[in-house]
Amino acid sequence: MGKRLRRQELLVEIHRERAALDAAFAGLTPRQMTTAGVTHGGWSVKDVLAHLVAWQQMNLDWYAAGLRGEKPAMPAPGYTLRELPRLNEAIYRKHHRRSLQSVLRDYKAHHDRVVALITSLPDSDLITLGRFSWTGPSWTLSDYLRASTAAHYLWARTRIRRWRRSLAKATSPRTG
Repeated sequence: MGKRLRRQELLVEIHRERAALDAAFAGLTPRQMTTAGVTHGGWSVKDVLAHLVAWQQMNLDWYAAGLRGEKPAMPAPGYTLRELPRLNEAIYRKHHRRSLQSVLRDYKAHHDRVVALITSLPDSDLITLGRFSWTGPSWTLSDYLRASTAAHYLWARTRIRRWRRSLAKATSPRTG
């Protein structure tokens, strides 16, 4: 079960976490943005951002399918929720060779699309259990959108900050 945030609360949390994530990778060069090692799987900052984009796109697709009266494959066709590591690896492989510029463009565009969707919806659509059949019995649309934005931004920021600290330690002169 998620937090079930109303529109305004959700937007505030999303904007706060997005600003913190942007600050976590601000000032990195393109080479640093594409250097492996941010995650245990060897992802770069670019790969982490592509991962966020992919999950936001899945959320947008689930919502659109629900509006058409369809029940989308959750989390993706051919995957169950128990197979998230395998799905995340497939997302990485699909997007790893994309250019940094392309990923950054999508990172902005998908965030804007999710925020526009949230802004357009009444609170009842966001926080009512069972409002959309695809959200299941214990999560609301707000929970799903928060997971693919604010909560995921926090996850990404934490990974990037740890990686940057490890780089700083590796390059700092040793004093003794």
